[in-house]
Amino acid sequence: MIKFENLDTKILQNFQGGNGDIVAKIHADELNRIVKSVYAPDVSTGYHLHDTSSEIIFILSGSCKAIHEGNEEYLTAGDCHYCKKGQSHAIINNGDEDLVMFAVVCAQ
Repeated sequence: MIKFENLDTKILQNFQGGNGDIVAKIHADELNRIVKSVYAPDVSTGYHLHDTSSEIIFILSGSCKAIHEGNEEYLTAGDCHYCKKGQSHAIINNGDEDLVMFAVVCAQ
């Protein structure tokens, strides 16, 4: 079991060349990262390639825009974004409230 409330909070500044600070709680082992994160409005990750992993993102609250392989996806609470190994993406909180999401990055 992973209790996110017991994990240290990490501040990811300008993650992957993005904008602002992502507030994250991260559980990591040799193969995977499991992350609960909060993006304030206008915070983003930079567009980046998943060359050795895939990423599954589930939106818990708020909304965002994902740029995925050059296409725009608009996500809200309950939606899931999937970036396969070998693909690129970025996440942008384009809403007026915090974006809270749960992500699993699996090494492959």
